[in-house]
Amino acid sequence: MANRVEAYAHLAGQTLRTGWYAAIVRALAASARRTGNAPAPFKPTKPAPSEMELFREVLRLQKQDADNVRDGLYPAPNDDGSFLAHIEALRMMFADLPRSNERRAAGRAEEAAQLPQAAGLPDYYTRNFHYQTDGYLSAESAKLYDIQVETLFLGSGAAMRRQGLPPIAEFVRGKDQRSLSLVDIACGTGRFLEQIAQAFPAMPLTGVDLLAAYVDEAAAYLAARRNVRVMQGNAEALPIAAASYDIATCVYLFHELPHEVRRTVAGEIARVLKPGGLFVFIDSLQWGDRPEYDGLLEGFPHRFHEPYYEEYLGDDMAALFACKGLSPVQSFNAFLSKIVVCRKNPEPTAMQ
Repeated sequence: MANRVEAYAHLAGQTLRTGWYAAIVRALAASARRTGNAPAPFKPTKPAPSEMELFREVLRLQKQDADNVRDGLYPAPNDDGSFLAHIEALRMMFADLPRSNERRAAGRAEEAAQLPQAAGLPDYYTRNFHYQTDGYLSAESAKLYDIQVETLFLGSGAAMRRQGLPPIAEFVRGKDQRSLSLVDIACGTGRFLEQIAQAFPAMPLTGVDLLAAYVDEAAAYLAARRNVRVMQGNAEALPIAAASYDIATCVYLFHELPHEVRRTVAGEIARVLKPGGLFVFIDSLQWGDRPEYDGLLEGFPHRFHEPYYEEYLGDDMAALFACKGLSPVQSFNAFLSKIVVCRKNPEPTAMQ
């Protein structure tokens, strides 16, 4: 009964959240029109959902999210932070809008490469992703990241990530959490790690991210979690011993990587997992995952600076993981995201 009440309360809160973010989207569009630098509309050549269809899909996701809470797969989340911090992030996002729209109109997306923080980072990551100021490199960008993601997805970003928790719950069932360990590759600001920590509070968790500003943001956000540590590291060469984690997760990274780098990162994930370990991949839908959404995917790299996204759309992730020793066992969609669940192949025995 307690889970059911919690689920209904969670669903009500998530529905209000969607309404709030829909209002933010409209306010951003109105602000861009007033300043005269609104991006030109993109006309897709492939089928695309209407605004009403998108809202219906968000509500369907929220219902699934609430059902998972009701079924005890994870608790209703409590990770939104303070209202004042939310308002400050909104202020920062609106303040950066004219500059990002100007950058988009001029096709400028390499300014971040000139920042001091870009030194030593891969060229493919020192870009103004989404045309935002500083790309992903500064402390300011780290404070903007979550509000931008939630606005882009009408408040459903966290709910989409949470759909990666049920496969972890299934893997953990019947085991002592304290004897397991999980690493979140490209943990960003630590929001998914917090969701994992709420669901599995006794499990040792590690977050790794390439960018110092995001590691600092995640460490501050997760400071009260004694079972979580965060460290800086490149996913192409993780600072982690081989076969040292039972579970690995990776959220919204692969679409921002060039073709060959995706293969390197997949190999690193396989390397750090124990034989039989679990890998949960969460990223954008790809061509054909939902054919009626292909026009929406087609438009994304035109509206936002995402230079590797279009090639990602046609990359066979299941085949990529399989060739690195990560056997896909499940794949499903969650609104605009897809989840691929893999198990690392067991080590061959002497008889094999």
